[in-house]
Amino acid sequence: MQQELLWFQEVQKIAQPRYIKEKNKKGKIPEQIFSNSHKGLLQEGEKWLKHTAQSGMIVSTLIATVVFAAAFTLPGGTNNSGIPNDLQYTSFLIFVLADGLALFSSIVAILMFLSILTSRYAENDFLKSLPLKLMIGLASLFFSMITMMIAFSFTFVLAYHDYRLKWVPFLISVFSFLPIFVFAFQQFPLLFDTFSSTYWSRTDMFQPNRHMLY
Repeated sequence: MQQELLWFQEVQKIAQPRYIKEKNKKGKIPEQIFSNSHKGLLQEGEKWLKHTAQSGMIVSTLIATVVFAAAFTLPGGTNNSGIPNDLQYTSFLIFVLADGLALFSSIVAILMFLSILTSRYAENDFLKSLPLKLMIGLASLFFSMITMMIAFSFTFVLAYHDYRLKWVPFLISVFSFLPIFVFAFQQFPLLFDTFSSTYWSRTDMFQPNRHMLY
């Protein structure tokens, strides 16, 4: 739908002004003809975006729930004054920072996916508004997954900081990042295609041909 809208806008730029509002035999102007002929494509785009946003929102909500709970169940516990027992360790500070970033980024992802679900899905929304929200949502979701896994890994670092068990957090950290690579492998093509279609397609599609025949 985005590509079709770009083509329509470019044709409007080169068309004579009187043709833009001129009606055909059925009394319809070009914009109405375009809208009627692309109703099916608009509905398919709306259906796909809603499905993608719903899936992303479920994962983002799950991450937000997990990291929010982790913020109140600190590794190592607290003393009688409520101060964390592992506060002196650098690993604990990294855990707190990663957990907070995971919470904030997952909330951003939830808001972006929610705004997609509640969008009007007008034709012009497919040009930049909806793709931009989708990109921010996917990027925030990916960042929240990374920071959540960092917090998860450093929880094991704090739990098994004994020199005899240092291999345990290292092994757990390696395996904990496997889901991130799987997610990146599956979703990065979508993120790249959305970005290139939104910001590069106009330049690539309508760049004047420099090859000249002499």
